[in-house]
Amino acid sequence: MAGWYAPRRPNMSSKLVIALALLAFALVAAVPVALIAGLVLMLLGHVIGGLALFGGSILAATAAVVLASVTGVRHLRGVVRGMLTEYDSTEQNFAEHDSAERNSQVFQLDRDDYTYIR
Repeated sequence: MAGWYAPRRPNMSSKLVIALALLAFALVAAVPVALIAGLVLMLLGHVIGGLALFGGSILAATAAVVLASVTGVRHLRGVVRGMLTEYDSTEQNFAEHDSAERNSQVFQLDRDDYTYIR
């Protein structure tokens, strides 16, 4: 198993991250509704059921927020890593150009052009 390696997981797509964020938002928005429904259940005598409904909605919303944030951070890291890799490759392309060509594009100022030097 000297040459064995684990395959890389595919990058999360932006659509998946947005879908998870919307799911988390919907579940967080449903917590007050679950509280009211739990209170109604408790008033009707189903105290354990009302508490379970409210607690379950909080747990589901918390899990969805954590999942959405973790996948969002992973996606953001991948995007930033890709941008940095792209920046490094363009920087290397500039370094490969002839230095005389780059120096011809530089506009040099005379000492008289600086107003703050006395």
